Amino acid sequence: MNGGRCISTKEKDGKMVWERPIINEAGENEGGGLNFRRRGVAGFQRQKLYTVTWFLHSAPWVDPCPPPQSPERKRRRDESDEETTPGAEDIWVVETLCGLKMKLKRRRVSSVLPEHHEVFSRLLEDPVIKRFLAWDKNLRVSDKYLLSMVIAYFSRAGLFSWQYQRIHFFIALYLANDMEEDNQAPKQAIFSFLYGKNRSQRPLFHKLRFQFIRSMDWKTRVSREECEEIQAFDPELWVWGRDRTLVP
Repeated sequence: MNGGRCISTKEKDGKMVWERPIINEAGENEGGGLNFRRRGVAGFQRQKLYTVTWFLHSAPWVDPCPPPQSPERKRRRDESDEETTPGAEDIWVVETLCGLKMKLKRRRVSSVLPEHHEVFSRLLEDPVIKRFLAWDKNLRVSDKYLLSMVIAYFSRAGLFSWQYQRIHFFIALYLANDMEEDNQAPKQAIFSFLYGKNRSQRPLFHKLRFQFIRSMDWKTRVSREECEEIQAFDPELWVWGRDRTLVP
């Protein structure tokens, strides 16, 4: 008897062979034993049960009630930023060494290269950019942190140094204001310095801005730490004196 079923054995060629009961058209066991009526339905139900059980154990687990995602908000430069900056890597360096004890410290390696600083310094000599920076006396659009983000964006866009022109400076600065500033009105002055009163060029500017963001692989966030590292590369550069907190 096996699981309520009558199973017989016989010897064949010196081996024991297990035989399942023979079921007639009425669903009865001709060899005696238990009645197997509606065997087809029962078999289907068992097969369905095995299939469901296999699916539950083999399918990847999915949380039926995932935690709600909080809406993304703009980061302020005065907030603490503990996120990993896109395009940067963390390395461990030895901070102190005393006998057999060693203390490690994690340090972020920026993707900004000296050539990106050189491009930025070259563009600062552009007459249109000079007039724009002189116009923004209150540093509403071009303080030292927003200008640091311009260099960070240059490092992520992947262009050659000679390819960066005036338009790229203003696109990067416009994007930096998008990311950091709540008041979006002052940045509209960029169009006046680029195109004067000609409004027909603005759609082209936004098209180029989209291409620029895509070339950065959509990595538009820049941490305060990276901005300060960029400024520390050449601390004597005159634009790093554009501190908004010192404006009366």
